[in-house]
This record gives sequence, structure tokens and C-alpha cells, in this order.
Amino acid sequence: MGLWEAFLNWLRSIFFKQEMEISLIGLQNAGKTSLLNVVATGGYSEDMIPTVGFNMRKVTKGNVTIKLWDLGGQPRFRSMWEKYCRAVTVIVYVVDVADHDNISISQRELHDLLSKPALCGIPLLVLGNKIDKAEALSKEGLTYQMNLKSITDREVCCFMVSCKNLTNIHQVINWLVKHSKSKG
Repeated sequence: MGLWEAFLNWLRSIFFKQEMEISLIGLQNAGKTSLLNVVATGGYSEDMIPTVGFNMRKVTKGNVTIKLWDLGGQPRFRSMWEKYCRAVTVIVYVVDVADHDNISISQRELHDLLSKPALCGIPLLVLGNKIDKAEALSKEGLTYQMNLKSITDREVCCFMVSCKNLTNIHQVINWLVKHSKSKG
């Protein structure tokens, strides 16, 4: 980063508080709550219980405040997803890339969610989680199986992560911060 860009970023941090709201969506056991905890605390815990309904946490990273909605992924909660995605800055869709049996369901649920007119244009960040497992799909495999190239009405980004090992979590946070909105 150049000196001028660093200076401008410093000025922005003084005069502008940046805020964003994101929804963490995905099937049950994809790692949404683990991601929320890793982003919030920097730590991972093996002892996660399934989210019933939703959790919300605010996390501050630098001058950006991120409001994270962690939504349950069980079938009975999926109808709520659209409601919690309408006013967000970014939709984060988490996929367990080691759970080959549920990839097609995950793909169908994602594309069904994105077909809702109220969500048109909201950037999408797809996270292939659990890359620490031997049976994990590659990024290319995830992109293909989730049919991400067919999504053309919004920005789409994909990272492969491991919440357990904190792999690429810093990249995810940086990407999210770059998508925050200034509140002057």
C-alpha cells in the first residue's frame, strides 16, 4: 500500500465510522456459528450446538462495525433466510465442502434464496468451510457444484476456509471490511 493510500485510509478512519450488516446462511453444520465465533474472538471451539432460529453479534474490526446474523440452517429455518438478507450489505453463504451428500441441497437452497427479487444485487461471499478435512472439495469443485458461474446479477466471491485452523479467515475479514458502507 502506498503512502498516499495509507494516509487516505487514516483520514477515513478518523472521519468515517463504517458499518455493515451481514447474514451467515448455509445448511446445518456448515460452520456458520464457528465462523461467527472465529471472526468475533479469533478462537475456535469444537463444542458448537446447532443454532435455533438465529444469533446476532456485533464485531468491530478497525473502524468497521459488523453486525452478523447467524441463521439456523435446518430445513424449518430456511424460510426465514430471505427476511434476514433483505437489508444486508453482504450475504455470506457457508458450505461444508467435506459433506458431499449435501452439496446439491446447498446449491439448490442458495439459488432459491438468490432468486428472491428483494435480494437482487446484494453481493455474495461463498465460503467453502472445512478444507482441513481430507475429503474436502477444491475451490474449482465447489464453484462447479454450487453453479456459482451462473450467478450474474451480483458480485460473487468464493474463499476456501477452515474455521478450525483459521485458514483464510483474515482474507474473509478483509473482503468484508472492503464492502462496508461509510456512515459519516
